[in-house]
Amino acid sequence: MQADQADPAARECALELEAHPYRIQQIRRIVSAQLRYWRLDPLIDAASTGISELLANVHRHAKPDKQCAVKLTLAADRLTVAVADHDTRLPHMQPVEPTATTGRGLAMVEAMSDNWGTDLLPEDGGKVVWFVLRTPVTVPAPVPPRAAAVPVERIAPERIAVAASVA
Repeated sequence: MQADQADPAARECALELEAHPYRIQQIRRIVSAQLRYWRLDPLIDAASTGISELLANVHRHAKPDKQCAVKLTLAADRLTVAVADHDTRLPHMQPVEPTATTGRGLAMVEAMSDNWGTDLLPEDGGKVVWFVLRTPVTVPAPVPPRAAAVPVERIAPERIAVAASVA
């Protein structure tokens, strides 16, 4: 994990792997653990579903190999999940018959994310398919008054009198 240069508060996690079905479940567990570490439990289901679909696409369609990289980037208000592979062919959504058993992956990614897209890597290096999830708004916990944190019997009587006269 390393910090993003543009946003000092950004955090990253990157993995390289070969996209095979047995690895997808392992990556889901790693992504889930990372999101728990970042305290983003509400995003685990959507991120895991999206990453599964993108890795399945690499497994089914990417050529010349199944090597890919998964990158999670957490900025202040969003989580970006990206999968890069060596294939320069960009994925696209196709109409799917209601009874079809495949072909819904990108539609699922689009439905569950706030944004998604593709980028070609320079010099025919492949492509990146990514999606963005907004991070949940957290309400800071109220800070208890200082005096409540110290037991009253441990405070010297003269400190109590001074504190009462200042207030």
